[in-house]
Amino acid sequence: LPDEALALASPRNEWTVAMIVAHIVDAAAWYASLLDGSVCPPDVAVPTTSADIAAIAEACAAADARLRAVASLPDGMVEKDPGRYNKRSTILSQSIHHATEHRAQVAGALSTNGINVIDLDALDVWAYGEAEGLGA
Repeated sequence: LPDEALALASPRNEWTVAMIVAHIVDAAAWYASLLDGSVCPPDVAVPTTSADIAAIAEACAAADARLRAVASLPDGMVEKDPGRYNKRSTILSQSIHHATEHRAQVAGALSTNGINVIDLDALDVWAYGEAEGLGA
């Protein structure tokens, strides 16, 4: 994508593609920190160039690896906020739902502005499983 695409947004939405991308990565790290007990890394910088996306992709891959690691742990209660608890499975489900929702926002912002590069139908659990070696 051209760098200018990062500044695009859907009508009546102040969140740009770049802001949404950074938010997805920051949230993934936060969910992982809730589940593995580590300190949440600092927020990533909102990207301004396509080159910035590569660095953000690394941060996202690290958060995703942490989420996959904790997914194998037994379900149990996790303190989300002081005195507020949720099941590990609920937090994992929310992390997936959250990222999916915001990817759709990015696709919508781009397509609204004439850039149809994200095929949401191609982003499914089966393709993920095959990419991870979990299916044929």
